[in-house]
Amino acid sequence: MQPRSRVTERADVVVAGAGIAGVSTAYQLAARLGVGKVVVCDPLPPLTLTSDKSTECYRNWWPGPGSGMVDLMNRSIDLLESWAAENDNIFRLSRRGYLYVTADPDRLAMMEREAHAISALGGGEVRVHWRGSGDPPYFPARPGGYEDAAAGADLFMDGDTLRNHFPYLSRDAVGGLHARRAGWFSAQQLGAWLLEQARDANAELIADRVVAVETSGGMVRGVRLASGASIATRHFVNAAGPLAGDVGRLAGADLPLFSEVHRKISFRDSRSSLPRSAPMLIWNDQQTLDWTDEERAELTGNAELAYLTGRLGAGAHCRPEGSDEAATVLGLWEYRTDVRTPIFPIPDDPLYPEIVMRGLTTMVPSFGAYLERLPQPFVDGGYYTKTRENRPLIGPVGPTGSVVVGALSGFGVMAAAAAGELGALHVTGGTLPDYARWFAPSRYDDPDYVALLAQMTDSGQI
Repeated sequence: MQPRSRVTERADVVVAGAGIAGVSTAYQLAARLGVGKVVVCDPLPPLTLTSDKSTECYRNWWPGPGSGMVDLMNRSIDLLESWAAENDNIFRLSRRGYLYVTADPDRLAMMEREAHAISALGGGEVRVHWRGSGDPPYFPARPGGYEDAAAGADLFMDGDTLRNHFPYLSRDAVGGLHARRAGWFSAQQLGAWLLEQARDANAELIADRVVAVETSGGMVRGVRLASGASIATRHFVNAAGPLAGDVGRLAGADLPLFSEVHRKISFRDSRSSLPRSAPMLIWNDQQTLDWTDEERAELTGNAELAYLTGRLGAGAHCRPEGSDEAATVLGLWEYRTDVRTPIFPIPDDPLYPEIVMRGLTTMVPSFGAYLERLPQPFVDGGYYTKTRENRPLIGPVGPTGSVVVGALSGFGVMAAAAAGELGALHVTGGTLPDYARWFAPSRYDDPDYVALLAQMTDSGQI
């Protein structure tokens, strides 16, 4: 959808932000719910601020308390699969799964407990594999497509059984969990399709920035744009991604958000270290990198880098990307949390490619061959804009007629389908699903929810 040069004077809904959340919301409003005039405002081309920086993955495997995240993601995946069937899978939805791997027997026991808890929340059946002839069958994922794929999860309780199916994993691995309703797709292709569908339903994209939300009597009355133009409207959706906090303040809403820098590398796996059929791989343990004595002394002597000699965070992960001929691998590891006000381009970290490769080598030892001479990486990234419990903000906030679809953290691409639908239902006053209460901004006024905050962790939220 190309932006219009002439700004409309009136709209039924104005959406700030043409990332995947804003595009999905506009699609639901215009193409599914038949709202008359939907205008999306963004000074940048669609899906170019952070949506195109993602690993483009999805999963339904989420911890509690409560089933909110599992329900939201199951609905999102339902929508993705229905859209793939509708458009002949032009966004290449696949179902390779997420494989969480550990070298810690205590962590494996915790993963077993978490697996059964997530299963009870709606994540699907857990099949336990442990060297026995009575083990349930394990069905390998198909390289492409999503139909007729396994659901639930396969839990491997010993390293040998795990490596029988994934022989490239470290000998230190003592087990792992393969979440099966999970995979990846092309967010760019999906976003382009959603935009076209919205345009066919009379939505507009305007290359401009919302600089003011006009209100009177506690109700939204319109928006003013950086160009000086104004649009009269009774409904405003803040889907501004990392800028949602700034946009929220335009509507008089102080949103409980913060942002972390998250980077990723892509590189050509010329040595075929990672099979092209591999799932998303996640090393679920913290780790200490293997430095030489000389390297360790140099790092220890640098106050800004000394932390690299200590214990670093869990979550080094990677997956194949693109065709077999491309041989591209995506690698990510936020080994240190970097919270900051979003600026663009994101801050540079010249050591990031090497540290990520070292972290991935712990899980896939054959990556170690690259440490002598790193392949030329491409580095990009964006921000995870989060609430303190790392759950979305979707619902009314501020003046009547103002809705936020935000705080989608590192799961924006996978959640956007259901998040956009939920935001659109809030706008139109439609019947809300049961999981809506878990994400409404008003949840912080609920004493029961506040009490639950103490139980919430980011476990499994790669």
